[in-house]
Amino acid sequence: MMGAAALDLSPGAGVVLDEVEWLVERQEPHLGRVHLVRADGERQRASFRFLVNHPRCRPSSRTAAEGANRGRQSASWSDVKPEKRPLMEQRFAHLMEVNCGFRSGDPFRPEPGEPHPEYDPDRTTLTERRAAKAAELSALRPEEAKLLLGVAHVGVRTLERWERRRRKYGIVGCADHRWLRASGGHPSVSEEVREAIFAVRAETQHHRSRVSARTREIMIRRYVRETFENEDGDEREKIEVPSYHTLLRVWKEWFGPGGARQKYERSAELPTKNGHVLVTRPGQVVALDTTILPVMVRENVFGDPTTVHLTLALDVYTHSICAFRLTLVSDSSVDVAMVLRDVMLPLPMREEWGEDMEWPYPGLPAAMVSEFAGYEVAGLPFFTPETVTSDHGSVYRNHHLVDVQEAMGCRILPARVLRPQDKSAVERVFGSIRSLVFEKLAGYTGVDVSDRGADPEGDAVMTLAEMEHFIATWVVKVWQNRRLGEFAPSWDPGGDHSPNTLFAASFAQEGFDLDIPSSETYYRFLPEHHVKRIHRRGVKVKGLWYEAALLHQPDMNSARGGRYKQHWVIHREPRDRRVVYFQDPDTHEWHELRWTGLPPEGEMPAFGDARVEELLTRVREAGLKPRSDSELVPKLLEMLGAVDPVAKWPSQLTKSQRTQHAREITQAQAAAADRPQQPPKSNKPPRLAAVGAPDGQPQWRERARQATEGLDAHRRRRRETAKPAQQPSAPAPLGSSRRGRNLFVIADDDDGFDEPDPQSTEET
Repeated sequence: MMGAAALDLSPGAGVVLDEVEWLVERQEPHLGRVHLVRADGERQRASFRFLVNHPRCRPSSRTAAEGANRGRQSASWSDVKPEKRPLMEQRFAHLMEVNCGFRSGDPFRPEPGEPHPEYDPDRTTLTERRAAKAAELSALRPEEAKLLLGVAHVGVRTLERWERRRRKYGIVGCADHRWLRASGGHPSVSEEVREAIFAVRAETQHHRSRVSARTREIMIRRYVRETFENEDGDEREKIEVPSYHTLLRVWKEWFGPGGARQKYERSAELPTKNGHVLVTRPGQVVALDTTILPVMVRENVFGDPTTVHLTLALDVYTHSICAFRLTLVSDSSVDVAMVLRDVMLPLPMREEWGEDMEWPYPGLPAAMVSEFAGYEVAGLPFFTPETVTSDHGSVYRNHHLVDVQEAMGCRILPARVLRPQDKSAVERVFGSIRSLVFEKLAGYTGVDVSDRGADPEGDAVMTLAEMEHFIATWVVKVWQNRRLGEFAPSWDPGGDHSPNTLFAASFAQEGFDLDIPSSETYYRFLPEHHVKRIHRRGVKVKGLWYEAALLHQPDMNSARGGRYKQHWVIHREPRDRRVVYFQDPDTHEWHELRWTGLPPEGEMPAFGDARVEELLTRVREAGLKPRSDSELVPKLLEMLGAVDPVAKWPSQLTKSQRTQHAREITQAQAAAADRPQQPPKSNKPPRLAAVGAPDGQPQWRERARQATEGLDAHRRRRRETAKPAQQPSAPAPLGSSRRGRNLFVIADDDDGFDEPDPQSTEET
């Protein structure tokens, strides 16, 4: 069922709809609806599509499936400590041998002697295999079993419990619940001690110099002894104060270890490929690769000709181009993660596409797919990949992308070094697209520099958005219906097959799992940051502070266990740093945490990781030490577009600077397109986002206007804060238009100068 990880509609499950809790009484899959019942006996019927696409529908935390996670964020692979991961993997291997007879879980990658007679699925039942596995593990000595599996004895009931948790949570379900035990807090810290801790915190933070932890302990004990005593004064109440080490832990949990941040450390242990893999079904192996697009295109901001990178996700069995993405300069791990997300999502129809490009596969009606997806679906396969193979590029081997693939539940199978045949399919597709499409387009650059034309930059006519739309149309209309030739399947090597016919044939062979991920997949695919404590200013992520009303609780602690015990998980969007995302542990809803430097008025132009690093570098080089992020706003706005004169902005920037600004705007648009949107009120399919600024203005001009207005508003607020009373406005002085746009003129804070109104300045 669609969104099974986010919404459970099985009988007995709880659903919260518009803040009212309902219980699923029964299902009617043939009608696509469920029957809900409330605590007071009221009943109603609702369709799957209505519940899945409703913005205020979520699973209840009171049901048996979610009760254990109430008040806690879900455990992930990174929570298991490194020394416990081999035990978890051994448990998983034994469960796989019980299920299918192979410890790797793949019949095409058997170990020597597999399958053993007692675990052969063709000769034994599941109950017999579990009994054989229990007998095998019981033959081990308790010391050996505890060293290999973490427990001294394993019986049939233990194997059944591990299997239930594995089916529900994946490989993390094989971990012992004691490894991920919830934090119990500090019951020894009473209300009196808590008051003393905050009093000492206020004293040492605002009035005194830095003191040691031993001095803080003495101050806490003095505060408790001198403040909490009987009114008679002859006998004090006996209040137990925790030990020094307990107070030190509490202090670090509530206020941090003095400004130091724990670094994100985790090594990506990628398994190597062993032997030959015979691909027999769609989604079994998906090949990823990135290459430079051999056609010069014009970026959407300044219109300069530039090269872009093309990232492809190819299904090795059907040779379907399941997803692709064009990025300026170079792709990042977030771009590749969104490509994997696109593989799992059905492609929506576009306005220019006709009926011949709609969902064509028999066995699964287009109406059913559209009902689950919420929009009309194009004729392109979608599925959850089982194995992802790629080269050894840094973008494919970093920690973030490994986490994304682990969250998807797929195996990582990198190609062998100096073995191009491991991913020859995607390399051949790049060559086919070059000869079939790119050679026929204006601005083609050739195979290498020797074959390049006289002026491919001048021949470029298509913009980045037009090229993306052109490739998407060609993939759905041409490539998916093109004869494969030598890439025909092994069961019919002489037949005529296309990616679409192979995908349709797989329906009759193995069926189709209609599993559409929920909208929260976007947030889970973003980079994670583990934060120990929620500060008064919010949370600090990659040099910037973010705040929200739900985090303004000084002693708000996380209940996560494992390696990142009592840490909060914050997800960062590298392409748009104005906000980060936080999942509420109680409701499991996602919230935006805004940057504390964002102005209260107007809209700040989008900026990414590269701009933040440049901003912090400039601030450090200037010797500035701002007290808050609001001090960074003028510098950032000047970098984003406040250049004099605005009308001639492109002529004053170098090509590399224009490329940086164009990439930043393009990445912000891509992030906005990937971000989950509210479901449309009508049943019309989603349309492509319009490229360009409002009223047909160039995007660089709109960006410069936003930055200039934001800088003027920031200066105006500084003057209003400095002046106790409002004075009558004076006419705009001569030269105010040039003064307002000049970077080298700093706004005066005295009472003798008022910033001219931008509207009056333009009229003048």
